[in-house]
Amino acid sequence: MAQEYSLSALLQKGGGTSSAGVYYNVPGKLPKETLQSFLALIPARCDKEKLLQAILEREDLMPTAMGNGIALPHPRNPLIEKEEDQFAAIAFPENHIDWGALDARPVHTIILVVSASAKAHLFTLQRISFFCHDENFCSLIRRRAPAEEIISYIEKTEQGW
Repeated sequence: MAQEYSLSALLQKGGGTSSAGVYYNVPGKLPKETLQSFLALIPARCDKEKLLQAILEREDLMPTAMGNGIALPHPRNPLIEKEEDQFAAIAFPENHIDWGALDARPVHTIILVVSASAKAHLFTLQRISFFCHDENFCSLIRRRAPAEEIISYIEKTEQGW
């Protein structure tokens, strides 16, 4: 596994010096305003306005709520060029949000992915999909566990692969 594709490493890059890529009580009542608030918290690794537009364009095609209270917003095409600039971040909105999920459940967890290539993007989505079907991980995000606990669980799981 390449380090730049490790979900735990991508989440570390999505954080500031203390947040480790996991953000709590992100304001907003609708997907767009919640995404704006979320992006405002993330350290700049790309043009945030372009990123927001790209994510909203992708949402217009089909909502990225995958069900079970989780949304995976992402741009359709890479907005960054260097693999070392890729990142992921998790947000726990202060409000559960109607995101248009097929199961009609409101979103309680947002996992943002920003990749440098289609290959990296698909690899990261595959890992996220695995974790979103892992009961231990789902329990962590449902209870909004501390960032260190979430990252540690992901790291330990990835080391076993």
